[in-house]
Amino acid sequence: MQKYNWNYPTTMWVGEKRINDITLACKNLHINKPLLVTDNGLAQSVIVKNTLSILKEKGISAALYSNVVGNPTGSNVTEGADYYNKNNCDGVIAFGGGSGLDVGKAIAFMSGQVLPIWDFEDVGDNWTKANSEKIAPIIAVPTTAGTGSETGRASVILNEETGTKNIIFHPKFLPSIVILDPVLTISLPSMITAATGMDALAHNLEAYCSPGYHPMADGIALEGMRLINEWLLEAVNNGSNIEARQNMLAAASMGSTAFQKGLGAIHSLSHPVNALNNVHHGLSNAIFMPYVLSFNKDVIEKKIIKICDYLKFKDRSFEGFMNWVLDLRKKLNIPHKLSEVIDKKDFDIDRLSKMALADPSTNGNPKKLTENDMKIMYQHSMTGELFE
Repeated sequence: MQKYNWNYPTTMWVGEKRINDITLACKNLHINKPLLVTDNGLAQSVIVKNTLSILKEKGISAALYSNVVGNPTGSNVTEGADYYNKNNCDGVIAFGGGSGLDVGKAIAFMSGQVLPIWDFEDVGDNWTKANSEKIAPIIAVPTTAGTGSETGRASVILNEETGTKNIIFHPKFLPSIVILDPVLTISLPSMITAATGMDALAHNLEAYCSPGYHPMADGIALEGMRLINEWLLEAVNNGSNIEARQNMLAAASMGSTAFQKGLGAIHSLSHPVNALNNVHHGLSNAIFMPYVLSFNKDVIEKKIIKICDYLKFKDRSFEGFMNWVLDLRKKLNIPHKLSEVIDKKDFDIDRLSKMALADPSTNGNPKKLTENDMKIMYQHSMTGELFE
């Protein structure tokens, strides 16, 4: 496979074995003592050990922070930022899935800030409170194809005190260099490949359906969905297919790039169950997708038909698209009902509905939503009944 250098939306080095260029990335950003941020599982993996060896061979001694959890917390970021400063680091290599990337970016941001992280929640102009000169340079190395955090200007962090997932935003969260190396995703289990792939689909789909004028985002989202339609099942069923893995990495980065236009209720419903019930984010997005689509049908049908046209479906109708989503979920062994992953006794629908309405993604939904709308969508997702 050829190697490619892209410059949109940031510098992106794409292709097989591009991880070998990690030292060049550090050199270009004047990073001499990076902190590699990842989760504990990946910290023990061959790909992380190889990356640290590549750096060491070129005289770069990296520190390692690996306490990242599945739904990353504010304490993860605080602990990591303290570790960064204690080791006199001068840049971050964010390595892993969405959690590792989000925490890595947040550590680079918070390492030089005085205010608490929650003061920078993506509300109004909160980001202007930050000292931009104290944000460390970031290299992002995704090992899953889903969140697209490598091309995002935010991190999603769980506030343990409130139980809510907060979006922390600053323009400099966008990594300076991204390495998209499909080899790093080959060992990803099929179920994680499926769930993260559906996360990428949710990003592209909600971005495209979000109201507002952003033809650049719309074009990227359409092509992202085409790549997912063509390559997700292949990546799941034949994980060693480098071409499939590369195209899914691209689709994930495209989804994150596109959703600067907006997201919607799929994410609004997901974030609370991720925070309170510890459900994998990509999995919850996949579960909620048909319920939100059917709920929004009357305002998104024309856009859905355009997606069908671009993907060249035989049935180019809203029903045809819904059948594609349902069939794809079935082939990926995604549960149809939320009750298959959350016990009813642990399902606090009133609290979840309030949190969903307050989620920043709600503003991007094509249809204006109320707390009762959120409750109804949660109820349908638990019973498995789609909206007529």
